[in-house]
Amino acid sequence: MDKYRSFQELMEFERKGVDYSVTFREVPGAIAVLAPHGGGIEPGTSEIADAIAGLYLSFYAFEGLKSKGNGRLHITSTRFDEPRCLALLQNSCGALIIHGESSDIQAVFIGGRNSLMRERLANVLTARNFPVMVHDNPDLQGANLLNICNHCGTQGGVQLELSSGFRRILFHNLATRSGRRVVMPRFMEFVTAVRIGLGIPEAVPGF
Repeated sequence: MDKYRSFQELMEFERKGVDYSVTFREVPGAIAVLAPHGGGIEPGTSEIADAIAGLYLSFYAFEGLKSKGNGRLHITSTRFDEPRCLALLQNSCGALIIHGESSDIQAVFIGGRNSLMRERLANVLTARNFPVMVHDNPDLQGANLLNICNHCGTQGGVQLELSSGFRRILFHNLATRSGRRVVMPRFMEFVTAVRIGLGIPEAVPGF
């Protein structure tokens, strides 16, 4: 169970810039790539979302900055209501949400209500030998209309739940912020594949 049921409640007990941060870049009318559980909450997700967005897509990250206990900052996707996130989604033509899933297998669990976008991403990732699958848990399939990935337009968006086992192969050390600054070759291969699936044909060197 989450400690906080809304962002307003979280703000009453947590300190911006000390316990958490909010980062965003808006490209008007573009797809928004979000990491609502970034930093130490679901490690690696904000770095991955930032790289996918690059220069051409909008980017948003809510990051846990605590030295430990960042899990208390987790607000589930159906209740994630941070105002800048919601405003960014309202001005976006689509959404891709990057989450971290806890299993040790290597898996990219795909979900969300935008079937066309979901199929396009799944096809590109599968063709490049990434382990795409649908999670057994319905709560991790992104189908709920209240899910943050479905707050953009009538077709909704897509979410990628990246397992711990998968995220570990993307970074030198997933567990530390400094370790996540050093990415492995598979990181850019994944970022490039996702960008192609979103209709951006090349990755930006150094993202």
